[in-house]
Amino acid sequence: MKSMFDEIDDWLEDRYGGRFRLHPNRPGRGSTSNRETDGLFNIGAAFSLGYGSKLGRGYVVQIEMSTLEHIPWETRSRIESDVENLVREKLPEFFPGRNLTLKRDGNLLKIIGDFNLGSVIVK
Repeated sequence: MKSMFDEIDDWLEDRYGGRFRLHPNRPGRGSTSNRETDGLFNIGAAFSLGYGSKLGRGYVVQIEMSTLEHIPWETRSRIESDVENLVREKLPEFFPGRNLTLKRDGNLLKIIGDFNLGSVIVK
C-alpha cells in the first residue's frame, strides 16, 4: 500500500508542490529517504475497525499537507478528488485480484474489501 501512496504523493508533488511554501520544519521533496517525511504531501492510510460505519472495517485514506499557508477550499477539494481518482485507478494495479474498492464513508475515503493476507502453515 505504501508504494501506491508514494506514487500518488509524487503525482501530487508534481502538480501542486510549488503552489504553497513548506512548513519551516519540513524537509524539501526528495531530501529524505521516505516520501512521508518530506515535501508538501503525506498520503497514506490508517486501518479502522469501522465501528459506527455502514461500510465496516477498512483503511481510511489520509491526505496531509505540510504548510502554514491557508489552502483554499476549492484547492483542497480538487486535491481530494485527485487522490480519490488516483487510488481508484491504482488499487487494481497494486492489488490485482484482491477486490479492493474505494468508497465514501461520510466525509472520509475508505478502502474496503479483501484484506486477507493469506494463510500461514505452522510446522
